[in-house]
This record gives sequence, structure tokens and C-alpha cells, in this order.
Amino acid sequence: MTQTCGFVAIVGRPNVGKSTLMNRILGQKVSITTRRPQTTRHQVRGIKTQEDAQFIYVDTPGMHIMSKDRNKAINRFMNQAATQALRDVDCVVFIIDRTRWSEEDQAVLTRLEHVKAPVILAVNKVDRLTDKSGLMPWLAEVGARRDFAAIVPISAKHGTNVDELETEVAKHLPQSEHFFPEDQITDKSMRFLAAELVREKVMRQLGDELPYQMTVEIEEFRETERVTHISALILVERQGQKIILIGENGERIKSIGREARLDMERALDTKVMLNLWVKVKRGWSDDERALKSLGYDLD
Repeated sequence: MTQTCGFVAIVGRPNVGKSTLMNRILGQKVSITTRRPQTTRHQVRGIKTQEDAQFIYVDTPGMHIMSKDRNKAINRFMNQAATQALRDVDCVVFIIDRTRWSEEDQAVLTRLEHVKAPVILAVNKVDRLTDKSGLMPWLAEVGARRDFAAIVPISAKHGTNVDELETEVAKHLPQSEHFFPEDQITDKSMRFLAAELVREKVMRQLGDELPYQMTVEIEEFRETERVTHISALILVERQGQKIILIGENGERIKSIGREARLDMERALDTKVMLNLWVKVKRGWSDDERALKSLGYDLD
């Protein structure tokens, strides 16, 4: 039987549901999700093997327009990571949010002008449309902006039409031997996923209280026969952020740790002992050397 295998970049502006879509396709969490834009900071590959076809989806940071409050080294890194993911892919899934078209959507479309791979437009969150009568005219309007390989209205959260989207993607996979074992679902290590799970819980619990100047570094990841011991360092840029993160009598950091540990135990299928620490590291998000030391490296 002839095998097919290819890379599929999932792109779009921040907070349109790229990570939710990849998790839905894979059937489990590989990319973290929150309601806040720019949750995804790295390229995260999710692998789905179905008989003779292997899809290698690349979840990407939201492509965003640089502005006064988005002009740090970490913002440049995220834009570069998203752009780099477009190189040598076999297909692109460009996600937009319902019948909205923003300046950042246009900026993403402009970046896709030089991409030779077929581009499929996924119109997400259609389940939230109160009046669906305007959907078809909108699809015709947005379809005139580019010669898309297909336009598929979906709900990544609920799975609506996601199978149809996968069918469209499968048409563009080249003949090739599979690059990964059929039971592998990501190329990221559990150490990376552990750090991401802690960061997800911080962002979900603190919302607007804590700016984006927060990251997580795993200092210990040690597996024994019955327990995996994980120590994670949460880095912030100011003392006030550290106080907010720890919370009164340490209650906030305990709650974050409890939620992260439960997700880790589900992912690892073993008991986890998780220790969290908070440290102030001033200016790390605008320091390219510091970013590389923390794993923000395109190489």
C-alpha cells in the first residue's frame, strides 16, 4: 500500500483556535490553550497516523503586528517561529474567527502570498454565529481574497466539520514513507510539555493580573518506577508579579500546582510529585540571550 506523509502548518492571528484545532484532531492535548492571545510561543508538532497516511501538524504562535506593547524579543521570536513553519510544508491551514476579518488576518494572508503550498481556509467558531444566514455570502466574499484550495467552516471546540477539514488536507499529502512511528503523537519531550502545562495554569488562573512576562523552566525531571519528580521554576520580571503569583499564604501557587500536577499525571499515566518555585528575572522577555537559554531558539 502506498504511504503518504506531509507537514501541515496551522497559522492565523492570535487566539483564533489553532491549538484547540490541533488537540481536537489528535484527540488529546499536545498544545496548551487559554482564552488569552499568544498562548502558543513555539512550533509544536502533532502527529496523526491513519493507516497509510501520516499528518504532521505544526501548531504555530499567532502571527501579530508589532506594536509599542508587542515590540520585545519574545514577540519577534514568536513571529519568526510562525513564519519559519511555512517553509517546505505540504499544506497550510489558515484559521480565521467566524465572519470577522481584522488587520492581523490581512497581515497573515499577505505573508502567505509567497507560500507555494496549497492553503485551506478554516473558518472557526461557526457554532457561535447567532445568525448563520450570512455565513455563505461571507465565505464567498473571503474566498475572493485568495485562490484557496478549500474553504471549510468548522468548530474546533466541538469538532464540527473537522473530519471534512482533515479530508481536504489529506488530498495534499505527498507519497512518502512515514517519518514517525505510528503511535507517536508529538516530537516534543515530556519535559517541554510539563513546562507548558504549568504555564497554561498560570495564564488561566491569573488572566489579566499577570502580563506576558512569565515563562517556565524545568529544573528537574526524574522518573522512578512509581513516581515522576518534577521541579519547575516560574520566571517573572517584577517583584509585584511574584507576589501575585504566590498569592495570600501561598494559596495561588498551590492551586496552580495542583491543576498542573493532575494534567501531568494524565499525560504521563503515573503519579507526579511537582514542586513549583517563583523567581524574578528582570528583562528576560526582551533579552535574546536569555530567551535562548530558556529554550526560545528557532534552531
